[in-house]
Amino acid sequence: MQHVTINDTGLHYADQGPRDGAALVFANSLGTDLRVWDAVLPHLPDGLRIIRYDKRGHGLSQETPGPYSIGQLADDAAGLIRYLGLRDVVFVGLSIGGLIGQSLASRHGDLLRGLVISNSAAKIGEADMWRDRIAAIRADGLPSIGAATMERWFSPEFRASGNAAPWQRMLERQPLGGYAACCEAIASADLRAETARLELPVQLIAGELDGATPPQIVQDTADLIAGSRMEVIKGAGHIPCVETPQTYTAILSRFLKEIGHV
Repeated sequence: MQHVTINDTGLHYADQGPRDGAALVFANSLGTDLRVWDAVLPHLPDGLRIIRYDKRGHGLSQETPGPYSIGQLADDAAGLIRYLGLRDVVFVGLSIGGLIGQSLASRHGDLLRGLVISNSAAKIGEADMWRDRIAAIRADGLPSIGAATMERWFSPEFRASGNAAPWQRMLERQPLGGYAACCEAIASADLRAETARLELPVQLIAGELDGATPPQIVQDTADLIAGSRMEVIKGAGHIPCVETPQTYTAILSRFLKEIGHV
């Protein structure tokens, strides 16, 4: 377990691989912790330095008072990258992690070599939807949204296999305040103008059956970014790094090779 205080917030992170390896930083989705990337790690190219972390209010990171903003979460990521002495990072952000990545590239572009926006967009849903969710979990707790969330996260086949159950437990055990504060960050985020100005290499990934960020809204974000790449994973939902890790990692590895990161 590794832990550091960034921007007055205790962040839990994992740092694996050679210290001089090209750096790959992973940011997880709403309601998950850094273990969401576990199935991807064995399939990554050798020699990478791999950083995973729990954003504030999630996993083993500190639950600071909310609401949060995406810019604040991006500044946390930048602080961690600088603390670790990394440069020319490729940042991989899933769902809210993709929003964090876009803000990071806009606010701290000197830190990045490339960006992967996975199952995310420059704007996700409408503010009222997110605030209704906040009200629901404050009234009834995170378990009240567990089953419906799994329907957005995973394909019917994956759910029928029973493999979604541990991920539902992970969601339901997240700090409620941190989850709500991150919902508020998403509700307030509209990064379309900033994202349209990005000039670094960008790979976007969508899941064909994603019920949270359908492929079309991911494509809409891809259309904002000159020279970006877009891939849709057939049969996968919102968390393809869990559901189809080998396919997911093949897309990621190809992007890393194209930009000279491996």
